[in-house]
Amino acid sequence: MALLALEGIEAAYGASQALFGVDLALGAGEVVALMGRNGMGKTTTIRVACGMMPARAGRVTFEGRDITRWPAHRVARLGVGLVPEGRRCFAPLTVEENLLAAARPGPWDRASVAELFPRLAERRDQRAASLSGGEQQMLAIGRALMTNPRLLILDEATEGLAPVVRQEIWRAIARLKAETGLALLVVDKSLKELARVADRAVILERGRTVWQGGMADLGRDVTDRYLGV
Repeated sequence: MALLALEGIEAAYGASQALFGVDLALGAGEVVALMGRNGMGKTTTIRVACGMMPARAGRVTFEGRDITRWPAHRVARLGVGLVPEGRRCFAPLTVEENLLAAARPGPWDRASVAELFPRLAERRDQRAASLSGGEQQMLAIGRALMTNPRLLILDEATEGLAPVVRQEIWRAIARLKAETGLALLVVDKSLKELARVADRAVILERGRTVWQGGMADLGRDVTDRYLGV
């Protein structure tokens, strides 16, 4: 049984339809890359999966339970953590306050997040607004982990960051895969880095699932057709 499954999902922004039948599934402990060019429906798919946007048609399930109509807070309580595009930390709050605001019981606490991202421990008393972009992204990931999710969704977690910071984020993702049973759904443009951590890929084209398979099967013909500029 899949941990999370989207079947035939359609969604729209008013009269403008964005998804036309998205299928996606991932199992416990699995890392899946959600890929596609800009504007192809990746973030909309995530919003539907998290209950932040209603599906016009189709079904979302978590461990076989139909959660299609559930609001976002109920989906989060099931164990779905989201690191949204653009970081979106609580700017007036300190690093520690951001982490505590999301805390739920479980193995992820301030100490384990600080072990994953030592910079957050160093800047514990700083306001989030004063952090660099990379530090804010680490905080966004740490805050999501503090909810102790079973599935962590990362939407463009390395977008716009300096190369050295991007590598630090990718190392953290690799550790999450190697050392925890956490399932990961990762949206990113770096095929090279995704190939190192993801088990499978799902590619969207104009709001439709057009390719699914193992990363080893993701050939040049597929990447040129669906991911090339």
